[in-house]
Amino acid sequence: MKCSRKTMILLALMSIPIQYTAIKIVIDFYVHKCLFPNLLNCGLGQDVKSFDRMCDNCNSSRKTNILILATTRSGSSFVGQLFNQHSDVFYLFEPLYHVQTTLIPHLSPSRYAVERRVMLGASRDLLRSLYNCDLYFLESYIKPQPASHTTDKLFRRGASKALCSMPVCDAFSPSDGNIEEGDCVRKCASLNLTLATESCRERRHVAIKTVCIPEVNDLKALIEDPRLNLKVIQLVRDPRGILSSRIETFRDTYRLWRIWKDTGRKPYNLDLIQLTTVCDDFLNSVSTGLSRPPWLRGRYMLVRYEDLARNPLQKTKEVYEFLGLSMEKNVMDWIHNNTKGNNKSAANKYGTSRDSAANAESWRLNLSYEMVNYTQSVCKHILDKLGYKAVNSPEELKNMSLSLTEDKTFIHFM
Repeated sequence: MKCSRKTMILLALMSIPIQYTAIKIVIDFYVHKCLFPNLLNCGLGQDVKSFDRMCDNCNSSRKTNILILATTRSGSSFVGQLFNQHSDVFYLFEPLYHVQTTLIPHLSPSRYAVERRVMLGASRDLLRSLYNCDLYFLESYIKPQPASHTTDKLFRRGASKALCSMPVCDAFSPSDGNIEEGDCVRKCASLNLTLATESCRERRHVAIKTVCIPEVNDLKALIEDPRLNLKVIQLVRDPRGILSSRIETFRDTYRLWRIWKDTGRKPYNLDLIQLTTVCDDFLNSVSTGLSRPPWLRGRYMLVRYEDLARNPLQKTKEVYEFLGLSMEKNVMDWIHNNTKGNNKSAANKYGTSRDSAANAESWRLNLSYEMVNYTQSVCKHILDKLGYKAVNSPEELKNMSLSLTEDKTFIHFM
């Protein structure tokens, strides 16, 4: 049977919506699978298998931005070094310190909520710029302001290998191996932000460690930005361990807690906010992450410091796998060399070389049962959620053969 020309045209027009729908389904599926904003960058194969292979290549080559979300004395310096050792990661140690020190003197206690939003807004703007390798944005917060894009006032510059090696610093050669932070500060010239920007652009990933963002909710705008491809590693630690470490490290700020520790008598004017802030921020942030909102799909991983301390190599591999990073030999070597130490670096509050497993629960030998029991009552909800066991007697507290960290798996939201 012959079809008229008019009939053929009509059939062709009718098939267009069907073809469009089919093509759109395929494209939407692979755009989502590749997690790539531009399909052309993924390469459209001639069949499904070749398309899969090309999408796998896209996933492995796409830049991943990493944020280590933590609080002070939770092991964040150690975790930051797990990324700092990777040859293709540009790592920055707490660049938001400059935002905090610039804006906090102007904060008004009576307008704390408003001022907090201002500081978080400035922090998000700076993070966005840094993840795009625009380090010049830092100049607005560094005091004194850099001249000709050069400064020697960047906080903890020496904690970043990228800022202590070529092209930023020519004092060390690639064969020098691990560069000590103090050597970097002494031997490298003032930091040239133009050279630092070039170094950032030469690397495939940017990792930033911060203790200045209270909750993952505060990062929603950045996480939802498809151009950033931002993934968050939320690091948590037993609040009892955090408190013990802060008492020893920040002796002036935690003076009343230290009096309680040394005398056995709880001061009547003890500042409870120093403890409740940690536990409330953890609870709010972790509750959001574990509730699996759509905007955190594939973007959030919860890591307990205690798990990392007990099995550093295995846990690091899990983190790297989540981020899509390759596990390099120098990272494994660094882990081996910095988790079996004799704790001599304890004098350095940012030191990372120690017996990590022993250090994770050393607080049990430093705090009295009364202080621990008090902390447990204040932070009960977050202790339960994260799988930290309460102790019920002084004997139980000092029994180091009894672990206070439950075996608990936090499934990644993929």
